[in-house]
Amino acid sequence: MRKIIHIDMDCFYAAIEERDNPALRGKPLAVAGKDRRSVLTTANYAARKFGCRSAMPVFKALELCPQLTLVPVRFDHYRAENSKIRAIFGRFTELIEPLSLDEAYLDVSHLQSDAAAIAREIRAQIREETGLTGSAGISSNKLIAKIASDWNKPDGQFEVKADEIPAFIAALPVGRLWGVGHKMRGKLSALGVETCADLQNFERIDLARRFGKWGIELWHLCRGIDERPVTPDRTRKSLSSEMTFSENIRLLPELVPPMRGMIEGLAEDLASKHADRVIRSLVVKLKFADFERTTAERSWHSLDHGVFEQLLAEAWKRGGNRTVRLLGVGVRFEDPVEDAQMDFFG
Repeated sequence: MRKIIHIDMDCFYAAIEERDNPALRGKPLAVAGKDRRSVLTTANYAARKFGCRSAMPVFKALELCPQLTLVPVRFDHYRAENSKIRAIFGRFTELIEPLSLDEAYLDVSHLQSDAAAIAREIRAQIREETGLTGSAGISSNKLIAKIASDWNKPDGQFEVKADEIPAFIAALPVGRLWGVGHKMRGKLSALGVETCADLQNFERIDLARRFGKWGIELWHLCRGIDERPVTPDRTRKSLSSEMTFSENIRLLPELVPPMRGMIEGLAEDLASKHADRVIRSLVVKLKFADFERTTAERSWHSLDHGVFEQLLAEAWKRGGNRTVRLLGVGVRFEDPVEDAQMDFFG
């Protein structure tokens, strides 16, 4: 039986800033770019009570919470903290799949100890050595472990054992499944679907007819089925960043500020981790409200905001009048080191 742990650090960037500057503790706080056109990288729990959230434009966050304290992004510092946390993970398993600086999957199936006990020990070591807190989800697959990690946030954990998955997943609102946003919830609600149990009443072929390949995926998700292995880091053939919007974007100009923030983050990653790699091309990806995806790509050997914006406009035109639920930006590298294919934005 597989034992998968999903660790999700609590408001990671903001928590680091609060730890480093105790005067900020308990106050609404967000980490963001330098001007009002940038977007929030993250917000602490005090700020979230006012409706502030990641990817929100700074000017909007300040409208919701005028007393919001903004601190500049310090990616090098956050990476240094991530390295400490990653080293803690490595004491327990080599099967570590980072999703971002603040979350990762761990496969601890090879260990005799109870997975929940392992998760508690990992979280205790993180707190002791970094002064930060993380929440954990534990289950026999990645899908359920990730959902479970939100159950007792902050600074908690929740386990769903294999024989508990059917009841656990059946009771979940369909909005808890990854990929099911506001628009999709509306479509499913029109079919009388509010929970995963409701969705389980539909045959696989019916969901495929209604939603294409995504329908087949939904059939598996609503049953808690996920066979994906925990995949450790491999040499990258590309580097990318994605942002899923809580509300679909209707106008092209609204995508530009978040894209600029993502490009800044991409530049930081390139400088700190991939300075020796040569960029082959720039890529912009959009996922529309109906989950159809498109990518626009151009050969270019450096990050260029103008080129990214041209690619964004190119991809946008393909959507017609459809709104956008996800934006991705990235680069492909020259001379990939390994032969195995990696999905871009995978």
